[in-house]
Amino acid sequence: MFKNYLKIAWRTLCKDKEYSLLNILGLAIGITCSLFLILYVLDELSYDRYNENAERIYRVSTFIQEPEREMKTANTQYPLGPVLQKDFPEVEQAVRIVLGDELYYKVGEKQFSEGKIYYADKNLFDVFTFPFKEGVSSTALVEPNSIVLTESMAKKYFGSSSVVGRSFKNSRDELFEITGVIADMPGNSHFKAEAFISSSTLPKDFGDNWGQFGNFYTYVLLKPNSNAKDLVAKMLPLYDAHMAEIFEQYNVKIKYGLIPVTSIHLKSDLDNEPEETGSMSYIYIFSIVALFMLIIASINYMNLTTARAAGRAKEIGIRKVVGSSRSQLIKQFLLESVLVTAIATILSVLIVILLLPYFNTLSGKAITLESLFESNILYILAGVVVLVGLLGGSYPAIYLTSTNAIAVLKGKLAKASSNSMLRKALVTTQFTISMVMLICTMVVYNQLNFMRDKDLGFNSEQIISIEIDPMQNTDGKLGNYKSEILKRPDIATASISEATPGKSINFNLFRVQTENGFIEKGVDVYGIDEDYFNTLGIKVIEGRNFSADIPADTLNNLIVNETMVKAMGWDNALGKKITNPGGDFELEVIGVVKDFNQKSLYNAIEPLLLVYRPNASGLQAKITGGNISRTVSELEGAWQKIFPDTPFQYNFLDQDFNSQYSADQKRGQIFTAFSALTILISCLGLLSLVAFTTQQRRKEISIRKVVGAKVSNIVFLIARSFMALIGISCLMAFPIAYLFMDKWLEVFPYKTDLRVSTFLLSALVLIAITLITVSFHAIKAALTNPVKSLRAE
Repeated sequence: MFKNYLKIAWRTLCKDKEYSLLNILGLAIGITCSLFLILYVLDELSYDRYNENAERIYRVSTFIQEPEREMKTANTQYPLGPVLQKDFPEVEQAVRIVLGDELYYKVGEKQFSEGKIYYADKNLFDVFTFPFKEGVSSTALVEPNSIVLTESMAKKYFGSSSVVGRSFKNSRDELFEITGVIADMPGNSHFKAEAFISSSTLPKDFGDNWGQFGNFYTYVLLKPNSNAKDLVAKMLPLYDAHMAEIFEQYNVKIKYGLIPVTSIHLKSDLDNEPEETGSMSYIYIFSIVALFMLIIASINYMNLTTARAAGRAKEIGIRKVVGSSRSQLIKQFLLESVLVTAIATILSVLIVILLLPYFNTLSGKAITLESLFESNILYILAGVVVLVGLLGGSYPAIYLTSTNAIAVLKGKLAKASSNSMLRKALVTTQFTISMVMLICTMVVYNQLNFMRDKDLGFNSEQIISIEIDPMQNTDGKLGNYKSEILKRPDIATASISEATPGKSINFNLFRVQTENGFIEKGVDVYGIDEDYFNTLGIKVIEGRNFSADIPADTLNNLIVNETMVKAMGWDNALGKKITNPGGDFELEVIGVVKDFNQKSLYNAIEPLLLVYRPNASGLQAKITGGNISRTVSELEGAWQKIFPDTPFQYNFLDQDFNSQYSADQKRGQIFTAFSALTILISCLGLLSLVAFTTQQRRKEISIRKVVGAKVSNIVFLIARSFMALIGISCLMAFPIAYLFMDKWLEVFPYKTDLRVSTFLLSALVLIAITLITVSFHAIKAALTNPVKSLRAE
């Protein structure tokens, strides 16, 4: 019996190939898009779950409470780890990792800049699960100058992963022995490392200070059944025991928190994360979009199925007359529907396999084909086949099979079905979802463009940025290089600094003079030379710039930004005094610069101190002229003369700064692509629905033509009902999109407005797409010879 049902279902599909193709194609596109988004979401949710003890691993976070604000950072003081393991019985293991400086590592003629090498405690591999390809995990990081490489790094330098016992150096001439090789770290790790050096390599007094926060990260592996909240409460006395002596005089309090390692990527709002984090808001957005894609594809299918059901009414009547039972007809219709959905699902899996590399490029992911065949994905696909198949076939299966056979054969049902309110409700839902996604896409891109185009207070165009290891910048070599390149006509200006906008900078405590005496305040600070403002186009609005001819600038003077002036309540900033926490030296404000965004636009501008450091290890050069590649080549030539043993590496400041938004830009591209596909799916369904509508009204259209109606009149006649549905959709979509995007924009300190034009434009776009889709079949019907239609009737 099942074989007979299947044979009839297949014949029905083949009988109307155009209808079947549109149905399958619409469903396949919807399922494909949903699959891609589901794979993306599952990958984001899988971060750090590869660790065997992932549910017991936590990272310690630090909360620094100043009188005016609280700082939240992923960094901790270096001595914290051993204290946690020694004094707190809940802690089974405590391990620290320290991000090393970006240095050159070399083997023979091969040398590469490595910025992802961490120092780590010897018990690192007891906490994290990094499979060893060679070496012994328990002893790999015990001895000083031991290093464990990832498989990729081993092959890059030695051409093989069998390298234990070999050694290589860095640009500081430090020699390291390779004691292990681990598999490359998974892409879904909240920190990425190319190698780990034993922490015993660090100087004896390294970080031996509870007042210092460097690139130190502390993790704990809790014992089974331990409660993280209870441990956080027990950690409160650490302030009095180790930090009060340092910080209490500045009215600064410090406490710790614990964040599950599996929550870091999506839920951390801390400063100084080792890698770009994700966002739960995007998880919700992409999950909703995936659901929308399925809903729209399902609506298409249900629309076409219910519309076509009227055309099959006589078939149902004849089947009933010749003895088919209602249960047999229900099974037949449901099987047809499930068959269409199954074919569409199989097609969508094939499309995903074909397009997965392109999706990985678009999203920055490394999703593998194995992920597509994991049990949770297979369950979702099976659910789609059953749910969409049963819903799509439910109308003809239940409603039509319940009617009187004689009424069906007389055509009464066909007439009633042609004006189904169900289809109008479904089309309205489809239009509403499409418009919400269209508005959200426009707002997302408006915000990204706003962030890209906003005046940042500095000029980053055609500025090349070069950094060098401070240990190699001896005898003012970088200053010599600066003097050399300024002789070239294509270099307008050049400067030296400790950082550029977009780079991390120091945060220190200072005693700052106010109208009511000195107060303690934490402030961002870094060093620059006298040409920094000119090179970056930053304006000095009060006082003066640094000068190489004034010795006092090196030790006694500084420049502040406008926000620092406002925060301190200074009527006149010039001459105000600032001392370091120990009171060893006193600095005087000699100038005020116009505010500029040192950090990304995700952060509000903070008070900033700029000190004179002409011997820093970063250089910026402003390039003029159109031949940038030639100029870069000349800069490299000059570099090799002064730094013959160091490869020339550079970035462009605008690209470097905008890279902070790369994750959001990728997500925006994904959102835009899938919004466009949502509208495409809607158009496919609309195309078929209009074809059915014009076919049902062909006699009416012919009569109107005979009595003198123009083609434009007929197009308007058919389009009118769809325009009304779009109007209803606007009433529902506008408030939904407004509330959703208003909430999304709250996370940005600098944000675009929700403009009325965005909402109106989205409606116009949808109207235009609908008119084009409707016009295709409407014009075709209007141009048909009316005699043929009337003769057929």
